[in-house]
Order: sequence, then C-alpha cells, then structure tokens
Amino acid sequence: MQVGKPLTSQTTKNFMDIIPAIDLINGKCVRLTEGDYNTQKIYSEHPLQVAQYFEAQGAKRLHLVDLDGARAGKIVNHAVLAQIALHTKLIIDFGGGVKSDDSIALAFDSGASQVTLGSIAVQQPEKCITWITQYGSEKLILGADVREEQICINGWADNSTIDLYPFLEKYQQYGMKYVVCTDIQKDGRQEGTSIALYQKIRQKFPDLHLIASGGVTYLEDLQQLQAMGVSGAIVGKALYEGTLDWKILQQFMD
Repeated sequence: MQVGKPLTSQTTKNFMDIIPAIDLINGKCVRLTEGDYNTQKIYSEHPLQVAQYFEAQGAKRLHLVDLDGARAGKIVNHAVLAQIALHTKLIIDFGGGVKSDDSIALAFDSGASQVTLGSIAVQQPEKCITWITQYGSEKLILGADVREEQICINGWADNSTIDLYPFLEKYQQYGMKYVVCTDIQKDGRQEGTSIALYQKIRQKFPDLHLIASGGVTYLEDLQQLQAMGVSGAIVGKALYEGTLDWKILQQFMD
C-alpha cells in the first residue's frame, strides 16, 4: 500500500501544503458544523471517488478522519483508509479512534502515512510519548482541537480543561514536531478561520510545523496563513460547497 513521505519542513518561507479533508461516518463522506454529529451532511457515499478527485486536481495529501472511530474510541473505517491508500498516491494523515497500540498499528498497516493523536494525547500522554519513540516524530501529528483555547476530546464532545499552550509545550519537549490545530467554533461555519489563534501559536512555537484547520473559507484565509509561515491548511466544507475551488488552491501548491 502507498505509504509515501510525511509532511516535512517547508523548503521556502512561503510554501504551504493544501490538505483536503474527508470525514467519515458509516463509510460515507460527510461534514459537520462545530463537530456536532446532529449537523452531519452527506456529500458522497463513495469517499474513494472523492479522494481520487482531489488527487486529480493536484492534491498530494489527504486529511482523513474517522468520526465513527472518534465517537466509539476505536478505529471503525479502516477499510476506507485501506482503499484510498491502495488506489491513490495521496499521503494520508489519519485520525479518529486511535486509542491503543493495536489501533495505531492498524492505521499504519491500512496505509496511513501519519497518524493524528487527539484525545489519547490528553488521556494517556505516557502512551503517546512511547509512540514518539517507537514510530518517530515524522510519523505522528499532535491533534489540538480547541474551544476558547482549551483542548476538547472524544469527538469534541468533552472539554478537557487543559489549556492549549502548555499542552503544545509539553509535547514539543518530547519531540513532537507537527500539530494540527482546529478552532472548533470556526469549524464548518464557512466564516473564515482563526487567524489570531494561529498567529499566537506561531509566535510562541516558531519551530512547530503548524497545520491550520477549521473554517478555512476564503482566499484571504490562505494568504494570511501562508504569510505567517503555517506549514499546511486543511480545507473541508469550503471545497464541498464550492466556496473555494481548485483554481484558487493551486496557486498555493508546489
């Protein structure tokens, strides 16, 4: 299966990965608003076809989230991951339901190039630190999903009461290089992304490779993220609704 090269350092200051997203419920491609499962909208019953379309438009990477897995506490949609890995050359970062040694092994065995560690990074930090040693920091992404700068877990249903910046600092000290940060209150609303939040993260942690997620909607969002040196931007509902099209995105792609 395709493993590929994980997200690595920018070669120039202005380089930024554009990373389309596929969220999975019952094997279907869906989008939520602010992580609320009751708001789900099905965009396709064939996520492999969606992934192949993204690849045909020039995408090199894919952010694949198992929403069933996030809610169940174990990976559910690994077969979809395996199909996309087998039938595309996309470099896939996978998250949702990675809570055990068996589950992270399943994600990699199914074709993930990188695995995003979200809830488990809050609930079992010792295990995550072990995984950094076992798999290497290039293979892992820290998932920091926040509401008012506090980390949320379990499919964003629960507030952990852990503040964002000490959380990032701890994992950076243990060797974590990549972080995907989602402002939950922006996610799926198509009202623009959280520029001020990402500026603060960049200022406090200039050596972290920051991937912005949540509400990326306008050309101006991408321009501002690129200007501040963000490593990547995940684009979801704006693609599915046609607010952003690939002609716009291609100017940011290498």
